[in-house]
Amino acid sequence: MAQATTLQVKTHQAKTQFGYRRHPDQDRAGQSPAEHPVVVVGAGPVGLSLAIDLAQRGQRVVLLDDADRIGEGSRAICFSKRSLEYWDRLGVGDRMVAKGVVWSVGRIFHGDSQLYQFNLLPEDGHKRPAFINLQQYYAEAYLVDRIQDLPEVDLRWRNKVTALEQRNDGVALTIETPEGAYRLHAQYVIACDGARSSLRQMVGAEFAGQVFEDQFLIADVKMTAEFPTERWFWFDPPFHAGRSALLHRQPDDVWRIDLQLNRYADPVLEKKPENVRPRIARMLGHDKFEFEWISLYKFQCRRMDRFIHGRVIFAGDSAHQVSPFGARGANSGLEDAENLSWKLDRVLRGISPASLLESYHAERSMAADENIRESTRSTDFMAPNSHQEARLRKAVLSLAKETEFGKRMVNGGRLSVPCSYDSPLSSPDADAWCGGPSPGCSMLDAPIAEQAYLTDAFRDGGTDFTLLSFSNGAAIDPPAGVKQVRIGGGSGLADPSGLVAKRYDAEPGTAYLLRPDGYVAARFRHPTREAIAAALSRAQGLN
Repeated sequence: MAQATTLQVKTHQAKTQFGYRRHPDQDRAGQSPAEHPVVVVGAGPVGLSLAIDLAQRGQRVVLLDDADRIGEGSRAICFSKRSLEYWDRLGVGDRMVAKGVVWSVGRIFHGDSQLYQFNLLPEDGHKRPAFINLQQYYAEAYLVDRIQDLPEVDLRWRNKVTALEQRNDGVALTIETPEGAYRLHAQYVIACDGARSSLRQMVGAEFAGQVFEDQFLIADVKMTAEFPTERWFWFDPPFHAGRSALLHRQPDDVWRIDLQLNRYADPVLEKKPENVRPRIARMLGHDKFEFEWISLYKFQCRRMDRFIHGRVIFAGDSAHQVSPFGARGANSGLEDAENLSWKLDRVLRGISPASLLESYHAERSMAADENIRESTRSTDFMAPNSHQEARLRKAVLSLAKETEFGKRMVNGGRLSVPCSYDSPLSSPDADAWCGGPSPGCSMLDAPIAEQAYLTDAFRDGGTDFTLLSFSNGAAIDPPAGVKQVRIGGGSGLADPSGLVAKRYDAEPGTAYLLRPDGYVAARFRHPTREAIAAALSRAQGLN
């Protein structure tokens, strides 16, 4: 999503501002620049999460941001179950969920009638909900707080990268500060500097994709309301005829409202509070609300051709952009971070060759293509570009009133789910399976005790590969660098509901090799230490 114009009207968020501090790296005049293994540029949710992840793996990280405060305005608000499980591993999941608004139910309306409702997590037995709504400034603040506990992360505010020079052994950066410029050298630079990435321009990379002409208005309003905690989406509502609208609840009695506008609407006029207020009042039936944030934007579904340029690696909005309907922007950026961190850690430690990083591009560009494809379909359905597309949407909405297959065709923004990778790191199945996550898919959660879950056991084992094994009376001795989570047997974890075995299509003896990011690298009906070692070698890019 590219925001064309933004207006900070009034905010109830606490202003979190950080002072600039001079660093000893700036006092090396006449000496060679300071050397660092990793420099992350951009202290948004993606850059902060990536820095924490690397730090927890023992890597020292310099994190640079050209601002001196947490971003203002809600911006991203919908964070997925997968993102929450990642944040659990980073030590901030509980805090995010405690503050966030939990939801899983959505409703789709046409005019003033409900077409259908859906539940994104209809069955129990998961630690985390399908989604929470949480203003981005809270997410960033909690991540910054976590960094304060990690001496491995050196977070430098008001440090703006103004130039970079690629070298065989790393990247030389020029950084501007309130006290002048200085230089440093990094083995790898991770660009998490957002949709208007200056580093993308510095490496000469461009976006390819589509920019949609229809404009959308975001208004975050503070009010007391009795609406349920659900995602409500309208096609052609009576309060906004001929267009679409979206309503989401956030913490602190703040509500996110998206309204589709005419593509020829004047953004300067449309963002003025006195012009926005009548629109919102028609929707709500009252004008007892205050504005928190107003923004006008156009959808952009674009990505870089390559996410890796020498030793500069791109993640999040700096690498790819999608429309906000479907919550694919921030969540896909967090998936970038968890995919990249364990691979970069292994390369820096010399465990894996630098070529392992190519799998980051292969997997996450595949995910970007999937997100762009889904976002483009959603946008085309919500804002038809031709008479034929408009006729199709009209027919689908009509069918949805009467048929189940018509309901499935309605597209009000298909919600973010983890991508399944056709990955060079995955070992193909050699056995027959009737279910369970296949190689290249994300692990599934399930309860293992009262108030304890499989994702907890995965997290508590550290940052290595994990062998999830189902007892047949004899424990497998996994290769070095692989921790074991055993289900059943005298020394294994319980499966009180049977959901672990069910969700993994497990029989006695079944085993799954899980990557450090929780993706399945391989699975076995009758595992041997040799087969596990071969799959581990492949998953680390060693063959």
